[in-house]
This record gives sequence, C-alpha cells and structure tokens, in this order.
Amino acid sequence: MAVSKPVSTLPAPSSDKGLRAGSLGLVGNVVIGLSAVAPAYSLAATLGFVVAEVGTKAPAMFVLAFIPMLLIAFAYRELGEDTPDCGTTFTWGTKAFGPWIGWMGGWGLAVSAIIVLANVAEIAAIYMFKFLGLDSLADNLLVKVGVGCFFIIAMTWVSIRGILISERMQNVLIAVQFGVLIVASVIALVKVGFDKAGPQAITPSWSWLWPSGVSSSSLAAAIILCIFIYWGWDACLAVGEETKDSTKTPGRAAVLTTLILVCTYVLVAYAVQSFAGFGDTGIGLNNPDNADDVLTILGKPVAGVVMSALLLLTVSISALSSTQSTILPTARGTLSMAVYKAIPSRFARVHPRYMTPAFGTAVMGAAALFFYLVLALASEDTLGDSVSSLGLAVAFYYGITAYACVWYFRRTLFASARNFFMRGLFPLLGALAMTWAFVQSSIDMIKPDYGSTSFGGVGGVFILGVGMLVLGIPLMLLCVAGGKDFFRGKTLNATTEVKVPDVY
Repeated sequence: MAVSKPVSTLPAPSSDKGLRAGSLGLVGNVVIGLSAVAPAYSLAATLGFVVAEVGTKAPAMFVLAFIPMLLIAFAYRELGEDTPDCGTTFTWGTKAFGPWIGWMGGWGLAVSAIIVLANVAEIAAIYMFKFLGLDSLADNLLVKVGVGCFFIIAMTWVSIRGILISERMQNVLIAVQFGVLIVASVIALVKVGFDKAGPQAITPSWSWLWPSGVSSSSLAAAIILCIFIYWGWDACLAVGEETKDSTKTPGRAAVLTTLILVCTYVLVAYAVQSFAGFGDTGIGLNNPDNADDVLTILGKPVAGVVMSALLLLTVSISALSSTQSTILPTARGTLSMAVYKAIPSRFARVHPRYMTPAFGTAVMGAAALFFYLVLALASEDTLGDSVSSLGLAVAFYYGITAYACVWYFRRTLFASARNFFMRGLFPLLGALAMTWAFVQSSIDMIKPDYGSTSFGGVGGVFILGVGMLVLGIPLMLLCVAGGKDFFRGKTLNATTEVKVPDVY
C-alpha cells in the first residue's frame, strides 16, 4: 500500500524559472513594493528640497507626480496580466520592440538599483548612529562606509535565503515605518488644530493641493524630485512569479502601492508644513540648515525625545528595508535575462534549497558594494550626486515599459473602451511624462552648477546618470559576442509564450 509523503516534506512548487511559486499573497506583494520605495527615507531626503522649489505647494507636487506613476502602474498591470515574468521591463520591452531596446530597458533597471543601493546603505548607517546618539561616528567616513558595506552584504544574504524570510522581515520593518510616520503626523496636526504647536505653526489649507502660482521651471524641478520618492513600487511585478495568482495579484499590488504612497506623502507633507511653518529660523522649512531633512528634526517638538528617537530609527529602518527589497527585483531581472540567453547562463542558476537566483543576487550585491566603495572613498559629493542622477535611469526604464504596453497591445486597443484607456491612452500619457522628465532632467543636470560636482564644464550628476546608462551599450555588445540567439529573436520575441505558475 502506497504511503503519501507528509505535506511538510513535499517540494515547494516552482515557476518555470525555478522560483518558489505562490509564496506571496496580495499583502506580501504590497509590502515588498512599499519597502522598495523606502517612504520614510524618501520623505526625509526630498521634502525639504520640494518645499524650497514650490513653497506651500509640496502636497500638490506629490499628487501631480503620483498621476504619471499611476498611469505607469496601469501599464505594468496590463503587461503583467498578459506576460507575468520577473524580467518585467526587459521581457516586455523585448516582446514589443525587439532585443536591443529590451536589453537596455533591463540595464536601466539594474543601474537604478545599483545607484540607490549604495546610497540607502549609507543612510541606514548614518541614521542608526544618530538614533544611538553616536553622532561622531555618523560623521566618520570609514566607520559609516564600513557599516554601510555590512548592510549591503547582510541584506544580500537575506535575499539569497529566500522570498519568505524576506517577506517576514519586511512585514515588521514596514509596520514600524508607517506606524511612526502616521502617528507623528496625526499628533502634529492635532497640536496645530488645538493651537499647541507653537508660534511658528500655520493653519493647513486646501490650496496646498492646487499648484497655482508655481513657475514652469519650479514645477519641473519639484516633480522630478517627487519621481524619486515614488520609485520602487514596480518590485511588485518583479516578484510576480512568486505570487499567488501571478496574472492578477502583482498588478493590483502595484496600483494599491502607489495609492498608499500618495495618501501617506500628502498626510506627512500637511503635518510637516503646518507644524513647522515657513520661517527661516528654528524648525522653519525655509531655514537652509533644515533642507537635507525636515522630517526627523520635528520629532522632539512634536512629541518629545521618544518621537525624535523613533523618527531617526524609522529613517534607518526605511533605508535598510529598501537595501534588501531593491536587490530582490534586480536579481530576478538578471535571472530572466539569463533564461532567455541575453546574458551569461550562470545568472539563470537558482539555489536548489532557497529557490532564489543566488548567483544573480550575489553579483548585484557585489556590484552595489563596489560602486559604493569607489564613490564614497573618492568623494562624498560624488556619492550624493549619484542619487541625484537616479531620476534619469528611472524615467528611462519606466518610459520603455509604458511605450511597450501601447505598442504590444496596439492591435486590440480599439476592441473595448477599457483596452483603449488602460492599454493605450493612460500608458501613453505616462510614457510621455517620463520622456519629459528624462529630457528636462538632462537639460538641468548638464549645467555645471547642478549638484556638487562638475567635470569639464558638465555637471557631475549628468555624467553619472547618462554615463551609467551608456555603459550598458558595450556590455550589451559583449553579450552579443557571447551568444547571438537572443539578439536574433530566437529565445524571446513577440510570440513567445511565458508559462504562468499554476499556484492559487
């Protein structure tokens, strides 16, 4: 008589690429997307500069920047339902426009991850030292670089260990992050409402949500800054093959993630602006000493030393969680590229026990580690300029994805009103917005006074941003020399069917 295996010893179901299929539900997928965005760190690093550009209209900028992100999310959802693949932009760009554009789209995603990993690891270290009251160590280059490197290595190891341990860790980190942000914002607004916030506070106004009176140049600069604070939600689609109902859940998670983000950002912006006011002294938002971080300096005035410490810890946790969740989608992108023979086959290896792209994950961690060490030890200004260049890579691959959606579904756009809007008009508007952001950013960044560095009369931010993207061309040509099947359209083309994991 046959004896069935105990359920606990049955092998985990896998996708066609060997990943652990069905590991994430909708909530887990949203958590991965939110943690990749790092909302607390993004707000701390960006809100002050947005206020400097547009004054009281920062909430309006968050809403305006949300619109193209939502339109891009619709494109991701439609493409994900048709072709659920961890390669995302690479796969969809290839199916729509061919191997050359698809490969560069995948490279754009990898570039953005490498740049941001180097920066968030250091931010996690700096704010952890500040939380512990070790400000002198936060200013010590070798110490913070050493701890930043440790964080990259540790989060790479966690990513290799599997999607489940990654999700469990992110559940805790994201709960702390949003809990502290929301509690601090509510306390600040309540104090303002009861006139307990101090003489610098001002009454919130609905007009803050309307961008009237903002010049076109200030509008452009603010929205480009805001693109950075939304970037990362597409991680939902990169782990789609490891999600239950992979044709539906990741797309829904992407849209839900962007909605959660815009609500959180507007709430925090209202709380910060109304509590801190716009004075040029103390905690005022027009005090140039506060521009780098207008979030954590409000902790003590809002709710004492405990809230001050919690906000410092929250920014550190936010950056740390982003370090780990940014590695996840990029490693899976290289897995997909290797499966279709666009890069060396070693990247297609999946760990037999953890069911993760272990080699690709390790390479991504090593690349971020190398990039961080070179820039940090060369110049702190150069490292700072690198994150300022991030918008170029993000606008580049988001734009490719949205254009790919329109072109891939071009024959069915007029089959229904839904198709016309969700697969045609909305993605096209999102793509045009990303094109504008890329062009406008390039024009601004090429100026020598943009950022902290310049070389030969050209802004260092522009050189880093464009240089990292252009670096993909010789790397792509090396891959052509190594194997031509992908570039001849033999392994992935418009008619290639991607197997959907049968796990619900």
